[in-house]
Amino acid sequence: MTLALKGIHHLTAITADAPGNLRFYTEVLGLRLVKKTVNQDDTSAYHLFYADGKATPGTDITFFDWPAQPETRGNHAVSRTGLRVAGRASLDYWHARLTEAGVATGEIVELDGRASLDFEDPEGQRLRLIDDGGAGEANPWDASSVPAEHQIRGLGPITMAVPDLARTAPVLTEVMNMREVRTYEADGASVHVFEMGEGGPAAELHVAVDPSLPAAGQGAGGVHHVAFRAADVEELHAWTERVRGFRVPSSGEVERYYFRSLYFREPNGVLFEIATDGPGFAVDEPMESLGESLSLPPFLEAKRAQIEAGLKPLDR
Repeated sequence: MTLALKGIHHLTAITADAPGNLRFYTEVLGLRLVKKTVNQDDTSAYHLFYADGKATPGTDITFFDWPAQPETRGNHAVSRTGLRVAGRASLDYWHARLTEAGVATGEIVELDGRASLDFEDPEGQRLRLIDDGGAGEANPWDASSVPAEHQIRGLGPITMAVPDLARTAPVLTEVMNMREVRTYEADGASVHVFEMGEGGPAAELHVAVDPSLPAAGQGAGGVHHVAFRAADVEELHAWTERVRGFRVPSSGEVERYYFRSLYFREPNGVLFEIATDGPGFAVDEPMESLGESLSLPPFLEAKRAQIEAGLKPLDR
């Protein structure tokens, strides 16, 4: 059987304002804070995970809290993150909700055959609500301020910007076994749609090609990396061997405690991660109280007091 990714696992972005980020994603977008931890490679920084009610793989958008300058937009970067909702009525709800919250939005338009609504978070993180037609499971969060029928269901599609498709496409199709299925035009770019697994918006990577753009500069309001789903550790081992076999430089497998990961860059410089679905965020705290206290992986637990002393409050 051909090795296949299941879809988008998570997307990790950058904030320079963790308290404001927490307010926006939980209070305005109604997502659940499912894990409050630190960047395992820089324990002075929070790593905040927002997801659906059950912290399902494929629903979490996460943020490193770094004192960074704003992102410079351009190529060689993830340029917009899709958030799925079920139906045009939900997009109407979100247009009204975001407007009431003082968030500037675009109009609801049809893009790539789906109704969509573009907006940005307070730091300029580019987001897009997508009508996914109610496909697949949904796990609403009971404590959300957003009615269950309108809650964000998960991630996808993810859009990345490159100046030239010729270098990126072989990695997507030959190494990662994605399928190029169609193209469309948007914002002056030719957008190529690559799907994985069973397809659909939760399993699509959109590659926007516009050679006129400058190179992006990573910063607050930008994206650090996008992760794709492997079913389990055995499947991740197979991906590790496959990436090595194609002579793509990688991190080797990294234990992230909540999942196990492999990192590598595609030829245009966008950082990719392949991550396992399990064991998940309930491995170290009960599902009903996810995100309520600072979680640390076992190898950092002995440094808890030092780490907590170096973190700024999230409640200002």
